[in-house]
Amino acid sequence: MSVSTKFARFCGPLAPSVFFILESMLVLSLFRIAFIIWLWPRVSAVDGLWPVLGFGLRFDLIVICFAIALPVVCSLLLPDFPTLRRYFRRVEAAFLSLCFGIFVYMETATPSYINQYDSRPGRLFFEYLNHPKEVFGTLWASYKLQLFIGLALLILAIWLSLRTMLRLGEQQSHWRLRWRLLAFPLCGVLIFLGARSSLDHRPANLSTASFSVDQLVNRLGVSSTYSLLYAVQNIHNEGRADRLYPKMPVAEMFSQLYSYMNLPSTAFPDKDIPTYHRQDPLQQLARPRNVVIILEESLGADFVGSLGGEDWTPQLDKLRHEGIWFENMYATGTRSVRGIEATTAGLLPSPGRSVVKLGLAQRHFFTLAQLFKPLGYKSSFIYGGESIFDNMRGFFLGNGFDKVVDQGDFETPKFRGTWGVSDEDLFNRADEEFRKMGDKPFFALVFSTSNHEPFDIPSGILKNEQAYSKLGNAVRYSDYALGKFIAQAQKSDYWKNTLFVIVADHSNRVYGNALVPINKFHIPALILGADIKPQVISKIAGQSDLPTTLLSLLGKTTWHPMPGRNLLQIPADDPGHAVMQFNLNHATMVGDQVIVQQPHLPAKQFRYTGGKLVAQDLDPKFAVEASALALWPSYTYFNQQYRLPEKIKPESEQAVQK
Repeated sequence: MSVSTKFARFCGPLAPSVFFILESMLVLSLFRIAFIIWLWPRVSAVDGLWPVLGFGLRFDLIVICFAIALPVVCSLLLPDFPTLRRYFRRVEAAFLSLCFGIFVYMETATPSYINQYDSRPGRLFFEYLNHPKEVFGTLWASYKLQLFIGLALLILAIWLSLRTMLRLGEQQSHWRLRWRLLAFPLCGVLIFLGARSSLDHRPANLSTASFSVDQLVNRLGVSSTYSLLYAVQNIHNEGRADRLYPKMPVAEMFSQLYSYMNLPSTAFPDKDIPTYHRQDPLQQLARPRNVVIILEESLGADFVGSLGGEDWTPQLDKLRHEGIWFENMYATGTRSVRGIEATTAGLLPSPGRSVVKLGLAQRHFFTLAQLFKPLGYKSSFIYGGESIFDNMRGFFLGNGFDKVVDQGDFETPKFRGTWGVSDEDLFNRADEEFRKMGDKPFFALVFSTSNHEPFDIPSGILKNEQAYSKLGNAVRYSDYALGKFIAQAQKSDYWKNTLFVIVADHSNRVYGNALVPINKFHIPALILGADIKPQVISKIAGQSDLPTTLLSLLGKTTWHPMPGRNLLQIPADDPGHAVMQFNLNHATMVGDQVIVQQPHLPAKQFRYTGGKLVAQDLDPKFAVEASALALWPSYTYFNQQYRLPEKIKPESEQAVQK
């Protein structure tokens, strides 16, 4: 009698499920061991070998128990009809084999995802599936080998598993009804405990596996299938910060927010829009300035020579001497939509998806375009790719923008890549649009695409292309196109009355062995204009401070709900603030002090020095401020308080109300 026959007869109707448990635990463990070897310097740095292996077995069992729950119930309770049992065995084998194939495929896809996002697959893994053209274009251009390997292993895993399970189904012994009824409660309890993996009031979740400050090492203890399913299951929670971080009375939250804004509570007259307040410019002008925000794709500080990075941006490094240069600007997140919501809406980051994609923000949600509309501005979004990506078109057109120019509006571009037309095409079109405006005031968000993987750029433009990587050439090309545009704009009529903001949306790849890799959030930011006096601002600052700072240069008094701080009027003794969101971790940085909030865990405080976070004792006062800044964005979103009044009163009446 063969081993498989003995196994099938011993396990009876549970043979396929038991085999699935064994094969899944073995393969997931082997993948995990391979990842540990690959990332050994980071694993050993936090003594992570045994925690990763231990949590691995625990979390593998969780997802396995969910997979076998229904097959086990049916195996034990299905009536003894031979035909029904025969068809069930085939369906059971197919289902479990498919689950096993998914386990294998997700682990195979993990290294590429780690290289890109420094984490196991999560929310981004399935969010990007909404945009198959760009995503599969990128995958085909940069990850052909990985795609073929993943597909081959998926097919092989399903075939081998299905073949074995069908054989076990034919060889398994038959259990009488009373034995199956006796086994049912025992199996039910074991599966329930395995899936819950805890006797506490809360079942195990990703926070359970967080044992170190290195988030990637923490995530190695869970399978990529679990990581992905957890993200899908918790998508409704991710927008509610009060379900993740410590709760706080609403009055205390706003008190802390007003303190962060350096304004007294009496500066906020509208109880329905608690952050709505007046902002006066540094200088009143008869005609307010135009505003152009140039959002540079994936331009982290590590590519900018003047910020200590690679010497790949000579044009930007030259331009910094002509305007207001921010040496310590930090992105709010790791996605383009985070940069969009920060720079066009001035919103602090939340643990959920960006408001650009959320339902309650598709109309009557504050943007600079809404603010400028009563002042006679025409607002446009100019993008080289498809504006439906990440719901950008819908968000902009629903919230004050008058026009969207995207890839379909470029009839004869010089170059078209995976993510859209080249930055030269983009800036040429922007220049055309701005020249058409004449003396009419305008606001525009110009969003580049060339520095996006797979880094498609026109050939024959840059010198010494062979000496640089594809990434290096993409950064250099984007910088070249930017410098060419600014030189072009300086010769135009609109230059003398326009504020230009050049800022990155985020860095290229955000990773590191910290709960929040702050060094990877560092980005360049510059304000240019004909009469902007050059200066360098060294205080810590965040992307969401830029719109408020812009308004101080606009030349017109405005009323708005943005909490950002005017970086041109920060008190001398204030070291500056930056707020960052990394997956579900939220960081508040004041000077070199950082508090990190993690889901369902106490806050931790660090000192940021030398590009690293060094643990510190928790300052309770600072922790309260950080908690308020983490809670407020989702609170104001769900309560629809981030907007302008339905009827904007004349400024004189607002001044009296103030």
